[in-house]
Amino acid sequence: MTALTDQSDYKTVRFSETTITELMIPSYSNFGGKIHGGILLSLMDKVAYVCAAKHAGNYCVTASIDTVDFLQPVEVGELVSLMASVNYVGNTSLVVGIRVVSENIKNNSVKHTNTSYFTMVSKDEHNKPAKVPGLILEHREHVRRFIEARRRKEIKQSYMKEVEQIKMPDNYEHCIELLKGERCLVAG
Repeated sequence: MTALTDQSDYKTVRFSETTITELMIPSYSNFGGKIHGGILLSLMDKVAYVCAAKHAGNYCVTASIDTVDFLQPVEVGELVSLMASVNYVGNTSLVVGIRVVSENIKNNSVKHTNTSYFTMVSKDEHNKPAKVPGLILEHREHVRRFIEARRRKEIKQSYMKEVEQIKMPDNYEHCIELLKGERCLVAG
């Protein structure tokens, strides 16, 4: 950012950084005694909203979630902390990076359970997309995250073009041919 740039419509990453910590209770667990992935996704959505809304100064909605890989299970009784920060801003959207850690307070162990990226869209009072403030990158880590988020966006756009090309062909016989060697049966 140059000295001539008006910084009044920019906010630091630190301004909207948000951490939510919650105790994992038995009603959050699945039949295997581990915390449901859906519970963690809901908490991630909540922290992404808070972080995005603080930065945007508006209501924000989740537009997409980049991959969510559950690296380690979360146990009942552990404290889960979800740390969110704005990694990238466009015109009306922003990417919130979320790091999730789980802490066992009995044995003082901490484990990284997952990292994910939520694309959020700022909405005005008429539910139309609203411009978001620019982002002040104060550290090398902020610069790295911004560039990586921009690259993920480019890859995602390329991927969406690829997905368009994998739609089923109109020729049913050709589809049946494509299924040869797969572990499926076509009834009828």
